[in-house]
Amino acid sequence: MGKNVLILSGSPRKNGNSDMLCDAFMKGALEAGHQVEKIRVAEKNIGFCRGCYGCKSGTCVLKDDMAEVLQKMIDADVIVLANPVYFYSIDAQLKALIDRTVARWLEVKDKAFYYIMTAADGERASMETALACFRGYADCVEGAKEMGVIYGTGVYEKGEVKGTRAMAEAYEMGKSVS
Repeated sequence: MGKNVLILSGSPRKNGNSDMLCDAFMKGALEAGHQVEKIRVAEKNIGFCRGCYGCKSGTCVLKDDMAEVLQKMIDADVIVLANPVYFYSIDAQLKALIDRTVARWLEVKDKAFYYIMTAADGERASMETALACFRGYADCVEGAKEMGVIYGTGVYEKGEVKGTRAMAEAYEMGKSVS
């Protein structure tokens, strides 16, 4: 039986470079027989955490799309976090989503994590802080396992990632989900 794969694309640009890598990963995972859903975080109404701890009951006081996304994260076997690197870190959309998992964070457990990143810079080293953000979140998830990282380096303009090694790697990584 296939895995339930949830791809959280933090790219604010539809069909942007990191979003395209998500699609390649998704194609591979679908071909391997998994159920896959990609959520474009920028298309969801997800407010930032207010730090009020009103969520101690398990329900956030903010009434937006996060409850639905969080349930999908809880139900997933595999979570793919994808993001363009902004100033050596992840963008505000995905960071807000990660912070908002606090309402039910203990229920997000036993997940296989894959990370997809893109950057204009051609060096992987410029992505390490963003990767540390992803890993920091996974460190808070009981039973989390890092399964792979895709580095889409040297891509700035929309679509530049086409035909790169990162596209092939994303597809193959999606196919290898087990």
